[in-house]
Amino acid sequence: MGFVTLFSILLGVPLAVLTTRTDLPYPRFWTIVAALPLVIPSYIGAIAFTGMFGSGGEIDSLFGMSVPRIDGLSGATFIITLYTYPYVFLTTRAALLSMDSSLVDAARTLNAGPFEAFRRVTFPQIRPGIAAGALLAGLYAISDFGTPAFMRASVFTSMIYWEFSNFAVEYAALLALQLIAIVAIVLVIEAGIGRDEDASGGVGAKPGTTIRLGRWKWPAMGFISALGTITLVVPVAIFTNWLFRSEGDPIPSLEFEWGFAFNSVRLALLAALVACLFALPVAYYSGRANSLVSRVLERATYIGFAVPGIVIGLALVFLGTRTLPSLYRQGVWLLVFAYVVRFLPQAVGTVRSSVLQVDDKTIEAARTLNAGRIETFRRITLPAIMPGLVAGGILVFLTTMKELPVTLMLQPIGMDTLVSIIWDAQDALAYRYAAIPSLILILISGLSMLVLLRQEGGEIS
Repeated sequence: MGFVTLFSILLGVPLAVLTTRTDLPYPRFWTIVAALPLVIPSYIGAIAFTGMFGSGGEIDSLFGMSVPRIDGLSGATFIITLYTYPYVFLTTRAALLSMDSSLVDAARTLNAGPFEAFRRVTFPQIRPGIAAGALLAGLYAISDFGTPAFMRASVFTSMIYWEFSNFAVEYAALLALQLIAIVAIVLVIEAGIGRDEDASGGVGAKPGTTIRLGRWKWPAMGFISALGTITLVVPVAIFTNWLFRSEGDPIPSLEFEWGFAFNSVRLALLAALVACLFALPVAYYSGRANSLVSRVLERATYIGFAVPGIVIGLALVFLGTRTLPSLYRQGVWLLVFAYVVRFLPQAVGTVRSSVLQVDDKTIEAARTLNAGRIETFRRITLPAIMPGLVAGGILVFLTTMKELPVTLMLQPIGMDTLVSIIWDAQDALAYRYAAIPSLILILISGLSMLVLLRQEGGEIS
């Protein structure tokens, strides 16, 4: 978590500056390239790089120990960083776009150098944005299960699963409590770092002097291109290569079936529908009522997102086996409940944003025409917030499709999904069987970028 957070900051902040404060050619295109790694689950990248460059991988078998291997703790850090730095990049970029850049120009006129102006003027204003992105990267790193497990790195999430699989549930519970304690400490630290009284909002944002890159334009574009190639092109090329290979003995149980995709889509749709059903009253109340109760209610939904999925899965296994055995045996609804607990904030956030945009005067006009509360909500409010409700449902659907630990721990027996087949294929070192499910997930994950672009009106400034 520490190294991933550090390296994500070292990558994300300079990229945000390059795409917002310099004369880099085609900044919109490079912004999309820098943000796209976020759409690929890190464990998909881990499978691709481990299968090619890891211990016992294809490159290792050809060249032996002369080729640097990507596995273990260092390999997991490298892969997770590649797919989480966009969190820091996007939040820092948003902070840079909203700050008053004329203050930097004023500092430069007072003979402050570029680095001095950044340290004393720019950094205090964008620090909350950096902290927000660093928090997301850190929480993702400490809760990531697939990447460390695939790379044989002994971290909390992978050890909890292995102990649980070996029926050492008490020890797994102890590890889960320790992991929750670490997450709580991280949230407390971020709460102190993320606040800054000097941070400026977007109301007074003014464009400043553009930094001239000169001959450094080409290295900058080359660096972003290389990053996009490593994170996007290489994994897709590796999976495509595996797709058309038929080496080794066939494993019938791992052969792709469209039923795997159907099961994933069915579970994701159920999770999206239930999440929207729960998110609607919470988001509406928190958006319309400015009170302590509404704020606490909204923030309470984020607890499930902060707690690692492996911990939620373990807790619900305990609940299902010891308290609700009939519900646990049926499986589907307990799994859907886990998805909703995990991803409810995505629906709440988008719906609440739509609620805040509803014109109070329109609602008051409907009430003056003797329309009741329910009628006003049905005819005025609901159509206005429907785009946010649909967007929230899509985001829950997409993230549910990619969720690995909760699915492995709670899915009903015989109900294989895309992520469970990927897990089984990697566990058997039969990487070619992971190709089709992985490519389908990459395609589906790419839709999340379209959702984000639509939320911003289809443009990236």
